[in-house]
Amino acid sequence: MIPIPPIDTKYLIKFLVELLNTPSPTGYTHKAINLTEKALKKFPMLELEHTRKGALLAKYKGARSDTPRGISAHVDTLGAMVKEIKTNGRLKLSKIGGFAWNTVEGESCTIFTRSGKAVRGSILFTKASAHIFHNDVNEIKRDNDTMEVRLDLRVNSVEETQAQGIEVGDYVAFDPRVEINNEFVRSRHLDDKACVACLLTAIKALHDANITPAQTALLLISNFEEVGHGASAGFPPEMAEMIAVDMAAVGEGQTSDEYHASICVKDTSGPYHHGLSQHLRNLADQHNIPHKVDIYPYYGSDASALLRAGGDVAVALIGPGVDASHNYERTHLDALIATTKWIVAYLMDETVVNG
Repeated sequence: MIPIPPIDTKYLIKFLVELLNTPSPTGYTHKAINLTEKALKKFPMLELEHTRKGALLAKYKGARSDTPRGISAHVDTLGAMVKEIKTNGRLKLSKIGGFAWNTVEGESCTIFTRSGKAVRGSILFTKASAHIFHNDVNEIKRDNDTMEVRLDLRVNSVEETQAQGIEVGDYVAFDPRVEINNEFVRSRHLDDKACVACLLTAIKALHDANITPAQTALLLISNFEEVGHGASAGFPPEMAEMIAVDMAAVGEGQTSDEYHASICVKDTSGPYHHGLSQHLRNLADQHNIPHKVDIYPYYGSDASALLRAGGDVAVALIGPGVDASHNYERTHLDALIATTKWIVAYLMDETVVNG
């Protein structure tokens, strides 16, 4: 068994921070895709192409290519679009992805206009002033009608906001607020930018060690996962099996934590492929990769999307434990390293699970 080559943790963190600070709500992912493509171009053995819906596909030629393997990680994040310009000049939003409004209350954001102008603002409860609406602040539910964006512009009407170039349909990105403390990474959008960073770092580890994957690998950086159809298209038909790399849900009743990689054997879409999941667990044991096995009660992945689209492949799901999913998230470097090693081990392994 070939040992796992060294993992460049400085590269992992540096790329992750840069990616986290690149806004990419679903539908507005071109900047993050371009950043990832620029990073992948530094590995000359990869063949890169864009799919028709804007995802990035990298082909990594292996020692064999009779059962190509797919790996996906998604660069798109939660966000919003302008639904309405209100009479007071503020914005009513339409959510992109599944999150609760209270998780973004008080967050700073950027509105991207059609002309390319970026406007700053804050996401607030419509009755945010505690000195005026004391009971309402504490008791009224946060929903589409009670949340708004206060723009950092001198606007007080529909016309004044429109004059600034803001229109219905403009994208809104939430600030990530990235911090690294004691090897914890705290930020919005670790789902799933943490896993994109793990995948690129795994490629770098193989490249630096001059190791060729056992099978040709098809690496998809998807861009519509948060709305359910990320990897439903983009992989070529010859792919035999596929692993989605996405965050592990941490919380009460879960085995996952912030310090381990996890393998999900079942989520909302049903069980993942038993044979491939068992093989990945065995690989982790062989390479002493600390990991957990878990079931996620409210979750779907790129692998789920592929199966719903009719993909005839074995699929599995691994990823680092992330606390406070779809909120202000946090993970630990140990989980990121374990996930990266697991990807490397899979790419190096010669076993054909679904040949």
